Amino acid sequence: MQTFFIVAILALGFLITFQIAKASEYVAVLRGEEQSRKQSNKVNAFLLLAFLVLGLIGVYYCNENLKGKILGEAASDHGVLIDRMLYITIAITFIVFVITQVALFWFAYKYQHSDKRKAYYYPHNNKLELIWTVIPAITLTVLVGFGIFYWFKITGDAPKNAMQVEVVGSQFKWEFRYPGKDGILGKKYFKNITGDNPLGQIWDDPANQDDIYIVGEPMHLVVNKPVRLVIGAKDVIHDVGLAHFRMKMDAVPGTPTTMWFTPTKTTAQMKKETNNPDFVYEISCDQMCGQGHWSMRGEIVVETQEEFDVWMVQQKPKYLAVFPDKDPAKPKTDTVAKQATTVAVAGSH
Repeated sequence: MQTFFIVAILALGFLITFQIAKASEYVAVLRGEEQSRKQSNKVNAFLLLAFLVLGLIGVYYCNENLKGKILGEAASDHGVLIDRMLYITIAITFIVFVITQVALFWFAYKYQHSDKRKAYYYPHNNKLELIWTVIPAITLTVLVGFGIFYWFKITGDAPKNAMQVEVVGSQFKWEFRYPGKDGILGKKYFKNITGDNPLGQIWDDPANQDDIYIVGEPMHLVVNKPVRLVIGAKDVIHDVGLAHFRMKMDAVPGTPTTMWFTPTKTTAQMKKETNNPDFVYEISCDQMCGQGHWSMRGEIVVETQEEFDVWMVQQKPKYLAVFPDKDPAKPKTDTVAKQATTVAVAGSH
């Protein structure tokens, strides 16, 4: 019974609305408002045509004034390919946009309401439907093919001479780890994570004993040298966004992801190209990861091999920071004590 009343109320509401609409239409005719409606129809048709012209001029103006000025040219080898793919996509969609929008607004102007013309009913055309189905399907297949090709190129095997850097996201910072002279990143285990061991490195693994851990400082990369990023997260999903290199990859807890690219411009070069002495390559988190998401920003320094080597020499492996007694450059405690005792005995004589 309740369902019946609900249906009856809805039907009654529809009937009342319909009757009000018809009554309003008849009243408008009686008052001579039909002529006013036709006049406003002409005005609207003209405004639609003006909107088309001004809109296309605006699109052209924005393109000419903003092209290449927000991020600049791509600063990596893969970035050039990504830009090319985007340009092809934009060109195709722009052609479709112009054709459809010109047709939409021009038809609205040309075929505005007229008492002397009757609308033509055009219900079906197999040939036309085949054209607008097959052509977009082929076009989208080509564009998807571009995307798959570049995706496997970015996530595939890096060149043998590529350097490795581990990038770990955590609320709300980026942590980096470089392999030492052995070129191998040591193993880690999440249950080993402590204040002194933020990445959970397994210290019994010899490969860990020369790894460099960096936090709160920029990542350093070498220009024209491939780099393979090993990406992970410690808490929630983050995303490594490298806009200047046209690269991005999810950082997923427990599931390492990888991508590689070759930086083609140093930070110093980009400062000159952008005419911005404060320019820096940025790492953004492109995945909403919590209240402090907005602050999760890192920096990258792209430099020459010589500059990178100088910077690397200044870094100390995390293993030696945790176990200072293992540091060969630091005097042993017992040796220092013996030397002090010897000096004291010699002084007493």
